[in-house]
Amino acid sequence: MARRGQRRNGAPGTASRTHRRVRELDNDGIIPVLARAVREVEGHAQRGAVRSASRTKFQVVALLVREERARVKTDAAMSEAFRAEQLKRLDGIGTILAKIAARDTSLLSLLAEDAVVSEAARALKREMLADAGMEPEPEPVPSQAAAAATSERRVVPQSVIARQLANPFLAPDFSNAAPREVRPRRLATWELLGPLFRAFENAAGGASSCMALPEPGSLRAPAGRVLMKHQAQLVAAAAAGHRTFLLADEPGLGKTAQALLAAQAARAYPLLVVVPNVVKTNWAREAGLWTPKRPATVIHGDGHSIDGFADIVIVNYDVLDRHVGWLGDLGFRGMVVDEAHFIKNKTSQRSQHVLELSDRIRARSARPLMMALTGTPLINDIEDFRAIWQFLGWIDEKKPRAELMEALEETGLTPLDPGFYPAARQSVVDLGIVRRRKVDVAADIPARRVADLPVELDDEVGRSIRAAERELARRLVARYRSALEARTSGVVVDGIDHELVRRVATWEREDTTTTKTDENVFTMMRRIGQAKAGLAADYAAQLARSVGKVVFFAKHIDVMDIAEETFARRGIRYSSIRGDQTPRVRQRNIDAFTEDPDVAVVVCSLTAAGVGLNLQVASNMVLAELSWTDAEQTQAIDRIHRIGQAEPVTAWRIIAAQTLDTKIAELIDSKAALAARALDGSDEEVSSSADIQLEALVALLTEALRATPAVDAPGC
Repeated sequence: MARRGQRRNGAPGTASRTHRRVRELDNDGIIPVLARAVREVEGHAQRGAVRSASRTKFQVVALLVREERARVKTDAAMSEAFRAEQLKRLDGIGTILAKIAARDTSLLSLLAEDAVVSEAARALKREMLADAGMEPEPEPVPSQAAAAATSERRVVPQSVIARQLANPFLAPDFSNAAPREVRPRRLATWELLGPLFRAFENAAGGASSCMALPEPGSLRAPAGRVLMKHQAQLVAAAAAGHRTFLLADEPGLGKTAQALLAAQAARAYPLLVVVPNVVKTNWAREAGLWTPKRPATVIHGDGHSIDGFADIVIVNYDVLDRHVGWLGDLGFRGMVVDEAHFIKNKTSQRSQHVLELSDRIRARSARPLMMALTGTPLINDIEDFRAIWQFLGWIDEKKPRAELMEALEETGLTPLDPGFYPAARQSVVDLGIVRRRKVDVAADIPARRVADLPVELDDEVGRSIRAAERELARRLVARYRSALEARTSGVVVDGIDHELVRRVATWEREDTTTTKTDENVFTMMRRIGQAKAGLAADYAAQLARSVGKVVFFAKHIDVMDIAEETFARRGIRYSSIRGDQTPRVRQRNIDAFTEDPDVAVVVCSLTAAGVGLNLQVASNMVLAELSWTDAEQTQAIDRIHRIGQAEPVTAWRIIAAQTLDTKIAELIDSKAALAARALDGSDEEVSSSADIQLEALVALLTEALRATPAVDAPGC
């Protein structure tokens, strides 16, 4: 960053000259701008949760404080007294940031070095620098070498070239374009994306998030297929002309079939389907069942084996970078993104490729069918919606697009009006959010329950885990007391200083200096998973002998290995679904479990088998390890709790008693309310989106402090 005009960072001089210079700069430069901004965020935090616009401002202030601190420390033209004064002022801003983060711990993720910086944040940063009379550094431009490397990875399969040669004059399709009346934009100067997200966080009012759907007509399913009413309703909406859908039905309600039949009803061919790698073979199989007259092809690797003339092209996120070039030019009239929460990080390559393709498809076809499928659209934060809404064409980087803006204008309200929020929420829902719960539309699916099964780790491994956990707690307490003793602010807190507890927990989580013998929250959970793996497998073996087929989920490969060794010793046949398998091997193992009565257990990776698979031949599941999110756990359970399930479903969650495992389980359950409130109209309070690792450390330290004698704080 460079100042406009002459810089006034005084050269070394007398104390009186330095004092005058400090006074001159009290209201000059970036620091006063940051001070005003951080006070605004602090005021919002004191009045309630920090919302989207304030979150953005919080992150930008933190970024600029970090940059200004580095500049001040290295500026050779600055006197030591002046440098100390500037650093002290920056420390004051940093202290306010820490207090705000203690109120809303979800803000801590914005302080990480790898935190996503949105376009809105970059724009605000430029504005704040301009207010301070400083010029921002130019945005980094990808190097020619990087651009060349990206270009080299891209391929065009020969069969695609043949298709292009067969139709070399493919013209854009604007036959469905509807004339749009241009009206003055009363809301044009308002920042609207933040209020739109808040509308889903706070303005449900007991209403679920589902657009009005027509009654289905005489839609006929292919031979041997049964279409449920809720599925037929969405297909009828596509047939009636609706073209954008966030299909957020709970997992297990048949979103794949709905998407395929909606494309058929909308005549949205050729159709592009972007999916996780583990389900692309299953998508091809489902296409053959639901739309048998529309040939489907799957892109593997460089795509040498694909059918360039197919109506449905299925590609996984991982190879999208190689094919994004020709996919954008093929002339697709529809695009489906499965497990759309995969694109929530807009800085990721897969998200950028998906958004690029959606823009290119819209550029060639006025009203293409665009569908985002996800049973868990919200993982950590309400802004997980952002990339999905942009893919659907409802918003761009900074504002609502024409259709949504028109709907917001028609409300006659602004974000200053309390009635704006429910009206704005409904405007977004009407664009195509479809959310149905099993209890409402598939009452014949039996109930499910999650049953915690505590196990005692009473062997040597269990004792070493508890000892390591005590050592971790002691280290946290020592850090807390050192910070308390080093405090110079004179602040005295009666009892436990919970703000300091969160700061210490954050330091611990981000500390990379611990020795190999030191335990952290990640290694602790892995060790616990290894220790209870045999017990979890034993329980799964007992279930298999008493109730039939069982699905066994684990997070780590070594836990899967222990389980498979246990089943082999018990003489129980099993199959395995792992991330390193080829699609053919994976499908063969799935078929073995679902079709061979002698295969009693399927051992699954949470990441490789947690989405898109149908394992409903089982009604019992063992969760051997805990996930870090409720969404991942829910997705796993819904592999068996889905349409066609005839038995009540039980997920047996193996919990290591008297360890960190129990705290993690409680925290996972506390985060389950986010989607319920935003999408299902629940009035249940949503816990903050702070990550579970941090909250686990906070709980561990708080518990340890309560169990140890109090230490007098300075000044007491």
